[in-house]
Amino acid sequence: MNTGGLLAALVPLVDDLSRDLPEGERYRRLLQALRAVLPCDAAALLQREGEWLLPLAVDGLSTDTLGRRFRIDDHPRFKALLEADGPLRFAPDCDLPDPYDGLVDGPPEALEVHDCMGCVLMVGEQPWGLLTLDALDPERFAMVDLPSVQAFASLAAATVTVADRIHSLASRVEDERQRAEVYRLAAGQQPPRDLIGNSPANQRLLQDIAVVADSDLTVLITGETGVGKELVAQAIHAASGRGAQPLISINCAALPETLVESELFGHVRGAFSGAVGDRRGKFELADGGTLFLDEVGELSLPIQAKLLRVLQNGQLQRLGSDRDHRVNVRVIAATHRDLAEDVQEGRFRADVFHRLSVFPVHVAPLRDRQRDVLMLAGFFLEENRVRLGLSGLRLTADAQAALLSYAWPGNVRELEHLLSRSVLKALARQGRRPRILSLSEAEIDLPRVGPAQAPEDDPADLGSLADASAPISPPAIDPSVGLRAAVDDYERRLILDALVRHGHNWASAARGLGLDRANLNRLAKRLGIK
Repeated sequence: MNTGGLLAALVPLVDDLSRDLPEGERYRRLLQALRAVLPCDAAALLQREGEWLLPLAVDGLSTDTLGRRFRIDDHPRFKALLEADGPLRFAPDCDLPDPYDGLVDGPPEALEVHDCMGCVLMVGEQPWGLLTLDALDPERFAMVDLPSVQAFASLAAATVTVADRIHSLASRVEDERQRAEVYRLAAGQQPPRDLIGNSPANQRLLQDIAVVADSDLTVLITGETGVGKELVAQAIHAASGRGAQPLISINCAALPETLVESELFGHVRGAFSGAVGDRRGKFELADGGTLFLDEVGELSLPIQAKLLRVLQNGQLQRLGSDRDHRVNVRVIAATHRDLAEDVQEGRFRADVFHRLSVFPVHVAPLRDRQRDVLMLAGFFLEENRVRLGLSGLRLTADAQAALLSYAWPGNVRELEHLLSRSVLKALARQGRRPRILSLSEAEIDLPRVGPAQAPEDDPADLGSLADASAPISPPAIDPSVGLRAAVDDYERRLILDALVRHGHNWASAARGLGLDRANLNRLAKRLGIK
């Protein structure tokens, strides 16, 4: 290798040190320059992580090499390179197994590597990794000038240092961005809504919150969809010693299985396709505060196993890393499922269930606290009055009676949405904007699914009420409509019935209908349900 050839290869690399290049491109140029200076069939850059060597870039090797993880103790050639003081060439007849046998691009009859050499890369006086060269010709490196290889390795180490510093700065920027986002959300969070109601069930709920709030016990909030489990979590956090710290929420049912682990525990650069930098997960973002795991019953068994470790000792590992991170997080979980039954049927881990349910809190369905319906209605009506700039917004006597006799399968959320929708419809029907808007029974247009049941309330006030869990009885299809309209109507009724049977939980309804949740959402939107 002549000096002119070495300089011709090094000058572009030195120029690259001052350029903003993607890490993968920077390493690719490095290996291309190396192969131009030292003609070989393959070159690779490997980073050391503990007892493993991880390929970061390869040139001339099979692409799947990038997915391999080489345990140093299992590869004596790698171990010898790491222990050498400088560049090391192995004799062509060396009997140590070569880790690249079968991976070098070449003719099928020449699968075994015949000449190989490499050099350790030192960054900060520590062995960062290896630069390796391989050839199918057993005499390819016989005349290689080892000091020139060392010079190239030093430049490779400088390239790695620059890439690491750029990555470190980018990670710091992302870290600060996430931290700023957390505190922006914390600062912008509205005070939690009051848990309105005078029913015995609501009073018991408020007592439970007062008892557990100022502790660090893990809380499991149970109850049907729409009862306000997130409001309960907010109330517990606000009344705790962590109230000034962030409350971070994650809906475990809303994330694809492939993203749940990264969202919860974070990931490191290269952990998966598109992971261009390190990222903290929700546990680290909630450090010092509270993490709310909504719909925790939807987590898969493998994720539950990783969750258990954090619940036990506050330690986690980001996806793609074996480094431990310690967090100080109070966990509040919520589910509409019967987790005890799921444990019996093997769908949920018993150890995770017991860790989560240290202090269980149950939120009663609205049909069991019928006394609270009109109080809640008043709260939502006042919100709508302010939002729409009305002087007054009221319910007529028949509308109040209708609200009290309804079963509320969608609970408080259904009441809130129904009133908001009814106010807008009633306002649109007015010829001119009224000073006081009255909502009658006809205008709130409640579906007829059977009366409500209120075991804790006065039957003399509310009457005898039936079970709200019965499915909706759809009206008969009009034979005069077209086929498409009839099919749409039938699909609409099936979806509404499934939502009622599954407590208005879209994920459960989708499973019950045998559909993907995204497809159900699209179909519901087309049918005017969402």
